[in-house]
Parts: sequence; structure tokens; C-alpha cells
Amino acid sequence: MLVLVAPGQGAQTPGFLTPWLDLPGVEDRLRAWSAAIDLDLVHYGTKADAEEIRDTAVAQPLLVASALISARQLFASPEDFASLVGAAAGHSVGELAAAALTGVLPDEAAMGLVRKRGLAMAEAAAVTETGMSALLGGEPETVLPHLEKLGLTPANVNGAGQIVAAGTAEQLAALAEDKPEGTRRVVPLKVAGAFHTVHMAPAVATLEAAVAELSPAAPHTRYVSNKDGQVVTGGQEVVQRLVGQVANPVRWDLCMETFKELGVTAMIEAAPGGTLVGLAKRALPGVKTLALKTPEDLDAARELIAEHASPAAENSAG
Repeated sequence: MLVLVAPGQGAQTPGFLTPWLDLPGVEDRLRAWSAAIDLDLVHYGTKADAEEIRDTAVAQPLLVASALISARQLFASPEDFASLVGAAAGHSVGELAAAALTGVLPDEAAMGLVRKRGLAMAEAAAVTETGMSALLGGEPETVLPHLEKLGLTPANVNGAGQIVAAGTAEQLAALAEDKPEGTRRVVPLKVAGAFHTVHMAPAVATLEAAVAELSPAAPHTRYVSNKDGQVVTGGQEVVQRLVGQVANPVRWDLCMETFKELGVTAMIEAAPGGTLVGLAKRALPGVKTLALKTPEDLDAARELIAEHASPAAENSAG
């Protein structure tokens, strides 16, 4: 059983889209999306520096575009995707890519929504200086009370010994000085705000207005939600969860539990892959994993699909 996942913010690096532009049709598609959302994806994905693409309003559309471009190279059509992939999910903003790949939203609608999401979250983040730090190691029963004591939110519970804390700059500085018992390291993330916390509440209203214009379809492939790791079968519910998730914690640990329950044997992470594969290697031992970093990884991904594709009869979104 094959799972396809899309990474979240922080996975971007300068120039990461450059090799994908050599593939037929990719630059044209990126330029069309750029015109539609008023953001030069080609420039930011090839020439911009790390600070420019750290901007939430830039990073989020870039990541969804990259996930869609790379994943679309592997499947001839939505029907092909539905017949070969057993489940799909995205981490945080990656959920919008997963929604498009499972047929809930057209690619263009997902790109429009992620542009509005990025702008709204950047605006919310500008109110107070906030950020996020990953805690590596440590047990949840020790880490979570410690974060609460410091006023921080466990914004991403990623499993595999990783919890991401979010809050104000002062709270994160206090965490760096006073990390929970058993935590090996506290690593500041390349994000410009305390995402998935109460600090993002203003962005929720903006997104609620934006999704009112959409006509989501039921997913053709199991869509696993960040909210609780559950498989969501209704398009409208997927979209409502996308809105609410902006100000609520990402439970990637529960998504991986669901993959396990579904019988996952292989995972492919869309570009810029690596983060979610790293978590899976620790939390899902025995599962074959592959990160799409450049087009050079496509042949290996196709081989993995051929070996682990889900039989169509078993791949009901219900």
C-alpha cells in the first residue's frame, strides 16, 4: 500500500525548483499559476535567497506548487493516481497539495487558496514577533507540560520523538535556555510565525471567506487529515478542516498511525521531500520511503510505485 505525502513550510531551500523547470511543460504551468496568483513562482523557486523564501506569503505557494509539479510527473491522470495510491496527506500547508492530488480541488483553486492562506498568515504573524522551534528527543509526557509552563503551544506533534513548539520570541528564547528533560536539541525553524496556534486566529476568518467561493469534490483517494489523523470522505469537510487547521495543532503522529493501520508498505514524499520521510523512517520501520528532491528521483519513485501500488479495488476513499 502506497502513501503519497506533501511537506510543509520550512522544507524550502534556495533554488529548489530549478531542476524541475527542465521538464516539458513545467515552466509554462508555473508561469500560468504565477500570473493567476500574482506571485513569480519561477523567480522565487530558482533565484531568491533563503530570507526571501522564508516569507510565509512566498513559501506556502512555492511549496504547494512544487508538490503538485513533482507528484504530477508520476501519474498520468487523476484516475491513475486513484488506482495506484492508497492514501495521501500533507503536513500543514502540504494539506492543500494533498487536497488537489486527491481531487478535492483543481490545482488552480488550490494555488489560489494557498496564496490567500500565506498572505493571511503572514499578516497575522506580523502582529507579534513569533516563531517555532523543533524539540528533538524527549517523551510527550515530559515535553508537553514543560511547554505549557513556558506558555508555548505544541503546534506540530510529529511523532518519532519530534514536537514543534510555537509562541512568542521571548517564550522560544526561554525554551532554548530551559529545554525539557530528555530533549536532545531545540532547533529554530525557517518559518516566520507561530503557525497552528491562537496567534493565527485572524487568518481563519479570511480563509472562511475564501473557501465559500469553492466547490470541493469528494476525494477519489483516501485523504488523511492533520486534525486527528482520520480519513475524511467529504470534500466540504476537507476544506473546512483546511481552514480550521491554520490555528490548531498538526497531529502528524496520528496521520502516521493511520498509515500504519491502513497497511502502508511504501511512502513517497513530493518535492521538496525529505522531512516527512525522515519521520517515517523512525516511526514506520519496514516501510520503504523515497523523497522526491529533483527529477533524478523520478525513475526510482516509479519503480517504488510499481512494487507497492494499491490495487484499485481496495482503494476506496470511503
